Amino acid sequence: MTTYYLDTSALSKRYVQEIGTVWVRTLVAPTAGHTLLTARLTMVEVYSALARRQREGSVPVADYAIAAQAFTIHSATEYEFVELDLKVITLARDLLERHPLRAYDAVQLASALIANQALQAAPLPPLIFLSADDRLNLVAATEGLTVDNPNLHP
Repeated sequence: MTTYYLDTSALSKRYVQEIGTVWVRTLVAPTAGHTLLTARLTMVEVYSALARRQREGSVPVADYAIAAQAFTIHSATEYEFVELDLKVITLARDLLERHPLRAYDAVQLASALIANQALQAAPLPPLIFLSADDRLNLVAATEGLTVDNPNLHP
């Protein structure tokens, strides 16, 4: 069993067909037995991404409703969330001072780094950070995380 941290760009591939969707769906399937971590903030970001695609017409209204409902169910049953607390905010701020990140990306990376520290203190194997954002993956690797990009798995 592996622990994966999925940022929004990776996790949203489970709900919208695009490059990397099949790979992500296989990886997150309950039968795979992996632990799936993400930031609590991801809930807002995924709903936002789905709603934007529905408004732009790339996701039909009915498909949006199905995807949003599936994400709600999976959030309650399959994902473990890193809560947005002062420790995450402080580390995100520090990351923003060191790297050219967007605010939400800094929160995602800070959440992953804190989760990884907890795993290693357990001691358990380190997590694998999944993102479809090349810049974020580069910074995550610089910060010591093992990374993978779903876009590299068409």
